[in-house]
This record gives sequence, structure tokens and C-alpha cells, in this order.
Amino acid sequence: MTMLDTSDMYGRGENERLVGRALRGRREHAFVATKGGLLRSDDDFDWRGRNGRPEYLRGPATHPSRASASTSSTLLLHRVDPDVPIEESVGALAGLVESGKVRCIGLSEVSVDTLYRAAAVAPIAAVQSEYSLFSRDVEANGVLDAAHELGIAFVAYAPLGRGMLAGAAPFSAGLSEGDVRRRVPRFDPEHREANTSLAAIVGELARARADTRAARPSVDGGAGRKRDRAARLR
Repeated sequence: MTMLDTSDMYGRGENERLVGRALRGRREHAFVATKGGLLRSDDDFDWRGRNGRPEYLRGPATHPSRASASTSSTLLLHRVDPDVPIEESVGALAGLVESGKVRCIGLSEVSVDTLYRAAAVAPIAAVQSEYSLFSRDVEANGVLDAAHELGIAFVAYAPLGRGMLAGAAPFSAGLSEGDVRRRVPRFDPEHREANTSLAAIVGELARARADTRAARPSVDGGAGRKRDRAARLR
């Protein structure tokens, strides 16, 4: 595992600092993807804000205090700011590439239209969306196809359904206070039993294959293209 995905809003920056410390002296062994533009509040756990203004992306979002940002391979716009044209946000990110602060840029959770508009401004290396057996939206909304057409690497987050598909934690007792999954309907008490039953099927399939729940089956046909895109990111 050589790709580390983080953000300035994970642990209010502490996760980035942790990544920076972990890579000290061995930076060349990892591909670091970090994100900026999604905001949190110290007073309201559920509040999320967005800031895609160029002055923010060029300033606070890439401030030297962000330990991993200073060594990141790619910087993604964590969420599109509805009040800022995507062309302006991507233009600011492209400037960071030109100045040598990051190697490449990407986007997280965008529509097909936004992806095309962004790609018309500057090269987009990666697009990130939730993708798992529970979350298949990108197969239907065109994002996967658009990324393939544009030669953009697709990065799936929460591929194990935020832990539920991994069978790594008992959810029958509920989630602890402060667990971000309390905001995800999949883990609500009224849905949990049905979803854990579905997730158990993944375990049965894995056992039948003498494999792990997380294992990805070999892919024919497009595998070469996927490897090429991954190589470009590295």
C-alpha cells in the first residue's frame, strides 16, 4: 500500500501532520493525495462548508503548516463550491502545479458536466468518488465513463462500505459518539440489520474463493489502461 489519502479537514489537520511525520526520510516510497476546500466547524460536528475561491486554494488550503501538503503528489478539490465557477477553482489549482507546489490536481465528488468543464481548463489527474457494492452511483451517472474517456484515473473512497463490507466491526451495538458514520443512513438502526445481512454475503463469497473481503478480482480487457493511468499518477 503506497497511496496515502488525506485532507486538511481530517482531524482538523492532525491527519496531515501524522502523514508528514510518517513519511519523514522516506517520502519517495509513497504517493500522497490530499484535499482542500471542504470546511468543518469547531462548534457544530455536522456542519460542512465549502470554499473553492482561488485565494483560499492558493493560501490556507496549501499553507506550509500543512505537513503533508508540502510533500503531496496531488491536491484535490474536496468538494465543488457552488458559489465559485469550477473554472476558477481549477485555474487556481493549476497554478499550484505550475509553481511546483504539487505534481498534479484532481477533484472529489463531481458531476460529469463539472468534470468536462474542469478538464477543459487544466489536466485533471484523478477524480474521487465513493464506490463500493453499496454505492454504485458512478456507474449510472456517467462519471466512470467520463473519466475513462478523458484519461483520468478514478479513485474510489470507502470501497468497503465504510467498514460494513469488511466485517471488521460489530455494528449491532451502534456507533460511538463522534463516529462520522452516524451521519450515514446505511448505519441507522432501522437499516443496519438488513445491510449487515447483505454484507455477510460478501464474506461468504470471499470464503468460497479462499480470499479476503477486500480482494479485487483480476480484470481483463481494460486492465492495461488502468495500469497505465495508475503509472501516470505514481
